[in-house]
Amino acid sequence: YNKMDAEIRKRASQIIKYGVNQVRETAVRGIMQGNKTGRVYRRGNVVHQASASGEYPASDEGMLVNKITTQLALDQLSGDVISRAEYSYALEFGTRKMGARPFMQPSLEQNRPKIYKRLRAIMKG
Repeated sequence: YNKMDAEIRKRASQIIKYGVNQVRETAVRGIMQGNKTGRVYRRGNVVHQASASGEYPASDEGMLVNKITTQLALDQLSGDVISRAEYSYALEFGTRKMGARPFMQPSLEQNRPKIYKRLRAIMKG
């Protein structure tokens, strides 16, 4: 690679890292602070406000939030945001008995324009 290619790769890598971190932060914020309109119930001494179908999931004990991680490819030109909680799929897509409470795809979609804008700026700049 020539010097210009190396600089473009470096800047792209920084944007990818920014992007995966932003998507993770958006998911966490939606789970922890997003509006919840589901049923309210008591579990022991704790009153819990559940999420309704279509909303970000409600946090109960913080496990879902703690299981959302980021991972960059070896070349750092792509990355993943992964939810490792075993019930993540059921929340994201719903089940026969529960409507979906998507949190990963909406978080990506909220950040996609900003990420693309930054990547396009590299080519112009």
